[in-house]
Amino acid sequence: MTTPRTRFALPQRVLHWLMAACILAMLFIGVGMVSTASAKYLTLVQIHKPLGIAILILAIVRLSLRFYFGAPALPADLPVPIKLAAESSQVLFYLLMIAMPLIGWAMLSAGAYPIVLFGGVHLPPIAPVSPALHTLLQHAHYYLAFLFFATILGHVAAILFHKLIRKDGVFETMVPASKPE
Repeated sequence: MTTPRTRFALPQRVLHWLMAACILAMLFIGVGMVSTASAKYLTLVQIHKPLGIAILILAIVRLSLRFYFGAPALPADLPVPIKLAAESSQVLFYLLMIAMPLIGWAMLSAGAYPIVLFGGVHLPPIAPVSPALHTLLQHAHYYLAFLFFATILGHVAAILFHKLIRKDGVFETMVPASKPE
């Protein structure tokens, strides 16, 4: 008989926190990119592109680990609307972690911009060159970034709710272990 898991597996926790740092950095770099016309813009773009591809790869690995390891059950006494919100927000996070880099890649492809990663590695275009498509994807990327920010804020609010109000152990499922597992 297997005991229900009370924590995410170590690889899941490591990826969660690594991706949290990458995604927050990416969002702030994106804000910096759209708010500057200085020479720093090119530096930010040179960081934004490979970081976006890294997030895409990590998100796919993380989703695979989620299917492999699963997730700890939510507290049994959690109201159904809150459970639905938790499950929906997880789906939204995965969709955004995968869609945002793909939309950015397609946007650059449609604009005929090269996608150069570290070491001079070029990614192939994934969309036809089209100014109209470039503009559409640029708007999608821009507005989805706001949705990503809002989703993160909701996630942090939920963390605080579980840790400080409900004190139900949900927060502890993802934090580093205080003792060996």
